[in-house]
Amino acid sequence: MGRILQIAELVVGLAGLILQFAITIPASMAAGRSLLGSVVFYFSFFTILTNIAAVMVHIALLSSTGNAWVQAFASPRLRAGVAVAISVVAIVYLVVLAPLWQPQGLFLLCDILLHYIAPALFVLWWLAAGADGTSRWGDIFVWLAYPVLYVTYALARAPFAGEVPYPFLDIGKNGFVGVATAALGVAALFVILGICAVATDKVVGRRRAGKVQPN
Repeated sequence: MGRILQIAELVVGLAGLILQFAITIPASMAAGRSLLGSVVFYFSFFTILTNIAAVMVHIALLSSTGNAWVQAFASPRLRAGVAVAISVVAIVYLVVLAPLWQPQGLFLLCDILLHYIAPALFVLWWLAAGADGTSRWGDIFVWLAYPVLYVTYALARAPFAGEVPYPFLDIGKNGFVGVATAALGVAALFVILGICAVATDKVVGRRRAGKVQPN
């Protein structure tokens, strides 16, 4: 079951990322961005970066490459962090972002693939085969560095690009307090899910250890 979920998530993740790239770049250039600006725009979304990380986890586990950078994604503690991050992707989109727009056609398909199906498959795979009991409580703060660095990047880019990837990061419309509140809310969600992930990982680790003990 773990291998089936892994392959399914890899296929869904790759399909969603490639299709999103194929339709975003022309639409972005039509909106006035350059080719380079459109590519940067595409890679400026937390959803895209997190789905890339999820795909890299599967590539690292399924491939025999000795590339250290690729194999870093096979780390059990890193893939637990990716499970947390991609859960945040799904929850924030469902609760905060989905009510703000109504994508159509291929954009709707990409939204479903990257915000719902890929996160669900990755978390299910992690529960079935990816968790191994090695996560530590301190890992939560390591994982939290990812959204903190992302928000820092998005806000630093905003004055130069004249845009933010997500409306709740728009200081011009929401003010510093509004953006800080939103960022802290996402960080709190990340920490809560991180606690759940570590606790779950520990339970899984104990159960698997019990199964291999001699009778």
